[in-house]
Amino acid sequence: MKMMINGQAVDAADKAVIEVINPANNEIVDTVPSATEADVAKAVECAKAGQKIWAKVPVHEKVEIMYKFLELVEKNKEDLARTLSRETGKPIREARAEIANIPIAFKAFSEKAKHLYGEIINAGCEAGQDKNILLTMKEPIGVIACIIPFNFPCDLFDQKVAPALLAGNAAIVKPSTDNPLTLCKLTACLAEAGVTPGAIQIVTGRGSKVGNWLCQNPDVHAITLTGSTEVGIETAKTGAAHLAHIALELGGNDAFIVARDGDVDLAVEELIWGRMYNCGQVCCASKRFLIHNSRKEEFAAKAVERIKKIKVGNPDKEDTELACLISEKAAVTIEEQVRLTVKQGGKIILGGQRNGAFYEPTVIVNVPRTADVAKDMEIFGPVVPIIGFDTLEEAIEIANQSKFGLCGCIFSAEMKTCFEVAAAWSLTAPPSSEASKCPSADINTPASAPRASCPPLTKSPGPRPSS
Repeated sequence: MKMMINGQAVDAADKAVIEVINPANNEIVDTVPSATEADVAKAVECAKAGQKIWAKVPVHEKVEIMYKFLELVEKNKEDLARTLSRETGKPIREARAEIANIPIAFKAFSEKAKHLYGEIINAGCEAGQDKNILLTMKEPIGVIACIIPFNFPCDLFDQKVAPALLAGNAAIVKPSTDNPLTLCKLTACLAEAGVTPGAIQIVTGRGSKVGNWLCQNPDVHAITLTGSTEVGIETAKTGAAHLAHIALELGGNDAFIVARDGDVDLAVEELIWGRMYNCGQVCCASKRFLIHNSRKEEFAAKAVERIKKIKVGNPDKEDTELACLISEKAAVTIEEQVRLTVKQGGKIILGGQRNGAFYEPTVIVNVPRTADVAKDMEIFGPVVPIIGFDTLEEAIEIANQSKFGLCGCIFSAEMKTCFEVAAAWSLTAPPSSEASKCPSADINTPASAPRASCPPLTKSPGPRPSS
């Protein structure tokens, strides 16, 4: 498969390619160009020129083009889903659900684009402005780099590319090296639908090179990245050198709290949705399970019983609910993290074995609050580390001892308890019981119900657990 630069499907300047591997069977699905620095520079140059033309297209005509794109997606939805499944290891039912999110997102952004009105400040609102009417109008930023991760490539394509284009910007997509094929096809569909050449492009290759070349280009006016915290920090530094606008969604180690009076059966069902979806490869998945000590054994037993019912298999099978990780390397990382958690006091009561890129759904009990996973070690896979607590103050301390934000959840029979915990649940709160007793004024993305996705907009056909 080729890149899309200035409306043309192209190879890398030096013809170098990267193999895209099906992680479930190690077969080569296809190849993509390994873009050179010159390729990236050309893409930015074409984006800068194409954006000026695209910005002049009336919004209602842009919306019509988006709907033509959706017609192409509908026509090719099964091919897109199977491509996504093969290159990602995502169960085919989850892949179809992600493709089904495309029209939901593009329609929503299209309708919003038609209502992005300006503002008027009437004369006399400020001293010295008695005879002046101030008008503000929304203008496109320019060229936007859309850096997309492997776990929900289509969902993130929707959320980055659709609003960028509808606002009159040019979008350059940089997909993950592991699974760029579906996004190459979607980019080609946008070009076929009528987006101005240069206004929508895709460049493929290693993020350490292609991503850097893209982000450090002074003619890239905004960068939106979903990825690891480390990459986000480096991207922010790179973009700051030329004052690019930066939007980041980074790592997470979300806490899942079950209070003494929490509904354990409900919590276990939400665990399936919040931890096992996409094989646990979700930014805002629940990753630390903080369970009141009086309910800990019940929760662990019911979690094991419920997880055993999940159908694990190859991603192309219609009944598969959980398949493999994005790569064997990712599975090895999880294997090492689980081994460390056991070394630090945890005990595996389910799973814990790896086979290539497949890692068994795993439950670990007796995890101490001092373990790495209880703090900042993000396990990006189907692993449930259970950490006990005696008081909600202690649970909040544990939740707040991580540097990460994103999401979280609390199960309690009392709504008041849920709101109090959410209010005290702040990244900036010091990890002490005195601090956690007082609701923080600087709340960091609390949530009263578990969610885990980047973010899926529809439910999948099967049990749907959470980048």
